[in-house]
Amino acid sequence: MATLSIDKVTKAFGNTTVIPELSLTIEDGEFCVLVGPSGCGKSTLLRIIAGLEPISSGRILVDGVDMSDAEPPERGVAMVFQSYALYPHMDVGRNIGFGLKIARTPAAEIVERVSRAAEKLRLGSYLKRKPRELSGGQRQRVAIGRAMTRKPKLFLLDEPLSNLDAALRVGMRVEIARLKAELASTMVYVTHDQVEAMTLADRIVVMNSGRIEQVGTPLDLYHRPANLFVAGFIGSPAMNFLNGKVVAVQGTVATVALSWGPMLDIPVERHIEPGDIVTLGIRPEHVELAGEGQANDHVVQASMVELLGSDTFIHTNEREESLVIRDSRGRMVRAGDRISISLPTRVCHLFNESGDRISDAAAAYAEPVPLSPRERVN
Repeated sequence: MATLSIDKVTKAFGNTTVIPELSLTIEDGEFCVLVGPSGCGKSTLLRIIAGLEPISSGRILVDGVDMSDAEPPERGVAMVFQSYALYPHMDVGRNIGFGLKIARTPAAEIVERVSRAAEKLRLGSYLKRKPRELSGGQRQRVAIGRAMTRKPKLFLLDEPLSNLDAALRVGMRVEIARLKAELASTMVYVTHDQVEAMTLADRIVVMNSGRIEQVGTPLDLYHRPANLFVAGFIGSPAMNFLNGKVVAVQGTVATVALSWGPMLDIPVERHIEPGDIVTLGIRPEHVELAGEGQANDHVVQASMVELLGSDTFIHTNEREESLVIRDSRGRMVRAGDRISISLPTRVCHLFNESGDRISDAAAAYAEPVPLSPRERVN
């Protein structure tokens, strides 16, 4: 395990700067996920950490030692690529142990490390198979096993699940989560899939155009997004955004009029004035249907309904303002129905014209409900 410090690192290709000055510390044993849209710089940053890409300025520190100019083998890192990068003429055992062979590790130690990695990855019965005889998920496990045998200080994983189908991605997420618990290694994981980020990370780093928008735990980012970009990127379906205008401010409460009629009182924690243009955000699961005891009910028309079994997604459109409602109670709604909804202000977010959150985040934050003694399994 190791502590990784990225100190004022920049990266430019010619006259194009892809990573402006960026600093980040990843603690010993932490599973940190870099997430963001394609082209945001997350894979470039991972390659910089690995030593595969030189930096333009700044420093990369591993356990306080400057590794900025060190070659990849000197950094104590192991990388798992998006493409499995397996040798097709070698069987699984030789693929897993190839790095050790290049490092001239004694043969007996190679066998021991390969066996240990294969056992943890449930590949023991596949050691004599060639990559072409494996499924996509099994090939990815072989690539992870090759990294594990090197006993690295840092595991770097660059979108390792993006080439897998949906069912395999779910299975591999479980495998990686299990490995995370068993290995207790420092891991940096790159993905554009916010579901992977939410389910695997100790902390998430949301990147946009080479910059860090927000760093925090999955629940922090979900319930306390710093700005519109993070709010829209984290969560599936995405947060609803509605245009509004501040009509009054009393103390720490702003009265906001939405473009299609509703008036809502939102707690705020930053300066705002009447007349300011704002964006109200609310997650689909927080929009409540009629009969749930809210005073601020509004009638909307369902334009499309998605029935997913456990959830129903109701899409509405009022004066060109789109809204998605997530219902988990199985109520029957059809396209064209007029339904009554409420927007509970305790879970509404408010963003100013610059996109920064100005609402009181504590009001929207919900701590997980602990299990009762009857529900716990000891």
